Amino acid sequence: MRLIPAVDIKGGKCVRLSQGQADRETVYSDDPVAMACQWDEAGAGLIHVVDLDGAFSGRPVNAGLVKTIVNSSSAGIQVGGGIRSLDAIAAYVDYGVSRVVLGTVALRNPQFVADACKRFPGKIVVGIDARDGLVAVKGWVEVSEKKAVDLAGSLEPLGVAGFVFTDISRDGMLQGPNIDAIRDFAESTGLPVIASGGVSRLTDIANLLTLKSAGVDGVIVGKALYDKTLDFREALKLIRNHAG
Repeated sequence: MRLIPAVDIKGGKCVRLSQGQADRETVYSDDPVAMACQWDEAGAGLIHVVDLDGAFSGRPVNAGLVKTIVNSSSAGIQVGGGIRSLDAIAAYVDYGVSRVVLGTVALRNPQFVADACKRFPGKIVVGIDARDGLVAVKGWVEVSEKKAVDLAGSLEPLGVAGFVFTDISRDGMLQGPNIDAIRDFAESTGLPVIASGGVSRLTDIANLLTLKSAGVDGVIVGKALYDKTLDFREALKLIRNHAG
């Protein structure tokens, strides 16, 4: 299982939002590039970068910063936030990102996902954010009537490389991940799943490791790392010992 630190960018700064709410923001650094480099040096193999301004506006806003992060880090970069055109994907792929995460557009326009997967094979991941099992969109501002497992089932045949599943009721709250919801989602698809939301301590990582057989192959951690309730190197050691 991969331990994936999150770097969320809003207003040019590294921030975290509680439950995705724009007005519940904590700024952790004025330099997202330096923060990404810190996780790279700590041993991260993949960094999850989110353009929060892009997620709320529906178009990439901090692409320049993402490009600088890619050029400054040896870790793979997975980027999401407001990516709703093939040109936007092409730009990020040209920058050298490892994977592009599509969110709202996957629910609204599955044909776009199919086209993206065909043009950029192996590069497209779909982020499915859910509250009470239902898909949330537009930077978590709206909750649809679509079940997360049903959306995953409809997208799996299109060629996506995997899913990022976030339980937004837990995200940024440091209350522990929703293990049952993550297990149910992972077992509903044959594709790799990265879990996100709620991780606050080493015990949470241990609990997520039990879901590896269900298809969970990574976990994104944000607030816990920045608030120092979870030590990145200790968590990485736990994961590596479990693999060994």
